Amino acid sequence: MSFKIAVYPGSFDPLTKGHLDIIQRAAKVFDKLIVCVMVNNSKNYLFSSEERAQLITDSLEELDNVEVDTFNGLLIDYVRSRKTNIIVKGLRALTDFENEFQMALINKHLDNNIETFFMMTSNKYSYLSSSLVKELVKFQGNVSDFIPANVEKAIQKKHEEGFIK
Repeated sequence: MSFKIAVYPGSFDPLTKGHLDIIQRAAKVFDKLIVCVMVNNSKNYLFSSEERAQLITDSLEELDNVEVDTFNGLLIDYVRSRKTNIIVKGLRALTDFENEFQMALINKHLDNNIETFFMMTSNKYSYLSSSLVKELVKFQGNVSDFIPANVEKAIQKKHEEGFIK
């Protein structure tokens, strides 16, 4: 049996408990999971890629087989550079499936060796998104059920500093 490495890419701006659910479950399936904070230069992020990576790292101390990294470029280039061909994607709803299915097909077209594994989120997180969390923080809503404590502290600081409008 070979050692299976998978990449779980995303913006994670901010990391939610839904993301953590996928990370924890994927870490049980694969020998090594690389959580890759992707950079999209056309997006305005609340946290820098380094901040996002650190927040994820701080939230995953108990998972020995998970590594956190950042990358700016095509996902398949990153996957190849890590000597794997496995991408993990989390799905919440049908709209997620349509978008992720399209990206998986493009990745497969660009590199026929790339395989995408879809994981359904747990029911309790099926409605949760990073955008929703930022919107709740904007209006002083309680987000403690949706994000890890370290992320809540960091996002509250960003709000106090005026980064969330």
